[in-house]
Amino acid sequence: MRILAISDRVVEQLYHSDVKKHYPNVELIVGCGDLPFYYLDFLVSSFDVPLVYVRGNHDSGLQYTADGRVLNRASGGTDVHGRVVQRKGLIIAGLEGSMRYRPQQTLMYSENEMRYQVARLVPRLMLNRAKFGRALDILVTHSPPYGIHDMTDLPHTGFQIFRSFITAFRPKYLLHGHVHVYRQDTVCVTKVEQTYVVNVYPYRLFDFEEPPLK
Repeated sequence: MRILAISDRVVEQLYHSDVKKHYPNVELIVGCGDLPFYYLDFLVSSFDVPLVYVRGNHDSGLQYTADGRVLNRASGGTDVHGRVVQRKGLIIAGLEGSMRYRPQQTLMYSENEMRYQVARLVPRLMLNRAKFGRALDILVTHSPPYGIHDMTDLPHTGFQIFRSFITAFRPKYLLHGHVHVYRQDTVCVTKVEQTYVVNVYPYRLFDFEEPPLK
């Protein structure tokens, strides 16, 4: 299963008419937030594969098409925040947004608010474990777990509940964005118990069966 995971920045070589030619065999697109819907829709149309995504903390404003129509979602994909879905044989769930650093702002959550969002997923995950022998394959988030790829400032602090989630439900991957990477020596892949936590900024192409190494 070839996965294209993206976050936070429109990448010129992906937003190109020949993208499928240069990046063949993509079977699933995963959006980790702070991306314009037109970009997500372009990639879905180009690759003609399923898209799952969550919104980032900067995705709360209105978005428009070139002819002025309002975009409320990526029309070719599925917003998986607070949901558990199956795509291409994989079980996928999502959790949007970042740590709350502005009051009354959408797509931001306190630690307790995010714990509530996670609790909503638990019944379905437990059912999956009983039915399929595993709760989840991929957790899609915008923010990282606390202490893994996050930063010391509040907007880029990760959620502690994501660490507990990894322990409880053991997805193979937690894919996130939010933390921009500018140095080649920045750690972007960390294995926590049985889970590979991957910062996909601004994009990452990998095989589900072969976890990226760095």
